[in-house]
Amino acid sequence: MLNRLDDMLNFHAQALRIREQRQQVLASNIANADTPNYKARDLDFKSALQGALKGTPATGGVTLAATASGHLGGKPGLAADAALQYRTPAQGNVDGNTVDVDAERAAFAENTIQYEFNLTRINQQLKGLLEAIKG
Repeated sequence: MLNRLDDMLNFHAQALRIREQRQQVLASNIANADTPNYKARDLDFKSALQGALKGTPATGGVTLAATASGHLGGKPGLAADAALQYRTPAQGNVDGNTVDVDAERAAFAENTIQYEFNLTRINQQLKGLLEAIKG
């Protein structure tokens, strides 16, 4: 029972984590719109979520060595790091910058809506569980 509960909440919790990372990447793209030679990046949400649900660490991540019994295990990185890719520009710039501000803002707004959806789903699931507990 507890395992099913964890699986139910884990999907949206992982999705929130990856959406938050994507929001940071998109915000960085917007902030660097005027930086010469800046290459816009984005992450593949689908592959990042699949990797996070499988527990796959980021490619090239560093695993921490525990040399004493008191050491805590660390997280080698989220799967979203592995899904981070350079965006292909629709139109080239003279200064080498590949940020399309309009596309970045649209992606930022869409990601915000998806983030809020995942929050709403978690809240609905928790409310349903509370109703079941109360009987």
